[in-house]
Amino acid sequence: MAGPTADHALIGDMQTAALVGRSGCVEWLCLPRFDSPACFAALLGDEHNGHWLIAPVASQVPAARGNAVSRRYQGDTLILETEWTTASGVVRVIDFMPPRGGEQPVLIRIVRGVRGAVEMETVLRLRFGYGKIVPWVRRDKATGAVTAVAGPDSVWLRSPVRLTGRDMAHEATFVVSAGDEVPFVLAWRPSHLPAPEAVDAAEALASTTAGRAQRRGAAQRGVRPAVRPPGRQHAAGVQPYAADLVRAEPQRARRGSLPAAGRPE
Repeated sequence: MAGPTADHALIGDMQTAALVGRSGCVEWLCLPRFDSPACFAALLGDEHNGHWLIAPVASQVPAARGNAVSRRYQGDTLILETEWTTASGVVRVIDFMPPRGGEQPVLIRIVRGVRGAVEMETVLRLRFGYGKIVPWVRRDKATGAVTAVAGPDSVWLRSPVRLTGRDMAHEATFVVSAGDEVPFVLAWRPSHLPAPEAVDAAEALASTTAGRAQRRGAAQRGVRPAVRPPGRQHAAGVQPYAADLVRAEPQRARRGSLPAAGRPE
């Protein structure tokens, strides 16, 4: 069963968001947008509705998913750090979604060894349509990625850790020592298109951190970010937000007099 809603942390890319529990499990994610059906929906039921776990193995450290867990965001970003202190060492999982324009949505999870050596496990159970649709899962020979396809949706997972199929999910165990970093990069793609471009997890983390600092500096200087023209992202399947129009027309929006579509002012 999913944990209490209040125990979940939010990460997102400004076009969709995921909820991550204290257990190290992603229990909610809609792709590619906020209004899309969820592919991880354990929050509404249980693990069979879709989830993605990365955590120390329970048999090794029974307390690892209880009092030995601490979480924080990096500064004022949505980069989440979950840290486990175990009998054999300390491990940290960094979860984030790089902000995007018309690019593919990507969820990145980096497992970082802090001290000692910790045995980890990951369980990926994708269920599209809020847990109703079991995808066809295979390993792509060209990229080595685990791919899941259901109707118009496909998800691609790239990682140096090799996951194997079991009980309608994909699982793996691996050991992380101090100084090690093990990336997992999950990307959504329309199923009729070829494989998404590979994303370097470390570079994405650095650019996400730097981008947040640039936006914070611009806000402090009073510089308003550029507004996307309505309809610009339609070809990529991303609808314009009403908030874009509100930002573009703040005075008329407050008066409730936005012009009708196509009507000259």
